Amino acid sequence: MHDGQLILIAGALLAAGLLASLLAGRVRMPSLLLFLGIGMAIGSDGLGWIAFDDYHLARTIGVVALALILFEGGLTSGLFEIRAVLPSAISLAVIGTVVTAAVTGLAAVWLFDLTTLEGLLLGAVLASTDGAAIFALLRGSTLERKLASTLEAESGFNDPVAVLLVLGFIAWLQDRTYGIADMLVLLVRQLGIGLAVGAVVGAGTVAVFRRVRLDTPGLYPVASLAAAALAFGGADTLHGSGFLAVYLTGLALGTAGFPAQRTVTSFHQGLAWVAQVVLFLSLGLLVFPSELGGIAVQGTVLALVIVLVARPLAVLVSTPFGGYSVAERAILAVAGLRGAVPVVLATFPVIARVEGSGALFNVVFFVVLISTVLQGASFEPLAARLGVTTRVPAVPRPLAEAGTIRALGAEVLEFPIGSGDAIAGARVRDLGLPREAVVNVIVRGEEAIPPRGSTRLLAGDELHLLVRAETAGELTKLMRRWREGPIGPPPRPRRLPRGAATVLSVRPYREGMVEGDLARPRAVVGEPAVAQLRIRRDTPGALVALADGRYAVTGPLVVVGSRRDLTQFATRRMRRLPRDSPERPWLQNVIGAMASDLPE
Repeated sequence: MHDGQLILIAGALLAAGLLASLLAGRVRMPSLLLFLGIGMAIGSDGLGWIAFDDYHLARTIGVVALALILFEGGLTSGLFEIRAVLPSAISLAVIGTVVTAAVTGLAAVWLFDLTTLEGLLLGAVLASTDGAAIFALLRGSTLERKLASTLEAESGFNDPVAVLLVLGFIAWLQDRTYGIADMLVLLVRQLGIGLAVGAVVGAGTVAVFRRVRLDTPGLYPVASLAAAALAFGGADTLHGSGFLAVYLTGLALGTAGFPAQRTVTSFHQGLAWVAQVVLFLSLGLLVFPSELGGIAVQGTVLALVIVLVARPLAVLVSTPFGGYSVAERAILAVAGLRGAVPVVLATFPVIARVEGSGALFNVVFFVVLISTVLQGASFEPLAARLGVTTRVPAVPRPLAEAGTIRALGAEVLEFPIGSGDAIAGARVRDLGLPREAVVNVIVRGEEAIPPRGSTRLLAGDELHLLVRAETAGELTKLMRRWREGPIGPPPRPRRLPRGAATVLSVRPYREGMVEGDLARPRAVVGEPAVAQLRIRRDTPGALVALADGRYAVTGPLVVVGSRRDLTQFATRRMRRLPRDSPERPWLQNVIGAMASDLPE
């Protein structure tokens, strides 16, 4: 094919994946089933558009995709989210995976007339829950946060255990001198190296992200992708668990605050979604549906054993001290979705040329389909029936997205304070911010400091400001003053002499009465404006202090006078307006400002 045709096919498959994801959300079905279905439909046994039977390439795709999915899972969870359920999650990941493998393997021995080792290998392949399926399921649910955190953490930790069991049983089948002791050594070595590499790379990445400022926010996702690759590749090269290392690195980043964290998280969520699509499509292409008919009955029975016996027993054995109710344990049992992980693991014995591994692959694929349909379809209704759901999403959204803030007419700006900036050493009150801007937080080293007017600003601080969009241009000019000076509050208008007589001027707005914008006038009726006090929202207008000590209201009417004059004018006008007039809130704002803002 030409390059253009390959790109066209890739785009068409991604578009099909998006449509499948939307459809899956509407019919409450795990999207992975539809992705697998698309792969089977266009593969050699379907429409024949793409011929694919390369198990080596499928395994490589699977390993890379699972590493990306696990990294994203750790990144979006964070240690604070799963800390309370960590003992139970690890118990499910280790003890639960072993129990599931044993029960499923013994059932497979009876159903498929396998040897004990062959049955245990099949059980080990099917023992792991799938992170991609779990994360996708939770994002569309309102499951209690405790249960959601348990499932998230379990799906992140149990993949390495399942991989080790599969590798151990493959070695045992090929070398009968291999035994339980060797599997335990393999388990300790792989988990130990994976834990060490994940901890080192995770801590190092957090330290680099906090201390090194990259040129643009777009480089932070690149750096995080490099961290994921270093974690997985480093652990795997040292014969450790790359899956554990990459999950721990994501967990470390998700726990620690760092610049552009929302950008990095959004990038990896999209990347993990693409990884899921590519993974499930490639595994669907690898399957020949015509070969599944011969194992349909036994495969269905094995799927029922996993759903009704193996998984519930694993949950019961693994969570005796987690404080889970019967209803919560029932949901943990139902939500143990299989998915791409068992199918990827099924390629391991095929590549190792274990006898009968081709048939094993088909069994795994069929069992995954059946168990996922049963568990995915029953999960949400059962959770609601048992009363373990809430009104909030199981996976909480961030409090503020940049896109959401912009849609509401605001911007988020960052201002790092350098050692030579005029603002260094000043106080927050000296920033001279307009009323449409506020300092959200001051980041100082590894601390977030709530701003107060008296808080002194230091070199090295980073100001995070929330600004109305129409004020962003004004703030850019103000930032230049923060760099170069002068710093301090805007000049106050001079006081009117005590007893000085003033004349209230009320005139309809005409060209030339106001210099500059009505919302930000530089002068009113020839008198310079020295302080902006309020901005009108329903129509362009403002309340400003003038250099001669008077105040002015701009808008459809231009009103100039003393504080008392403007208060009396606003009070009289409010009495004449209907209660639903949009001008009433503005006049109330003027009265409030005249009562509190600047001393006469």
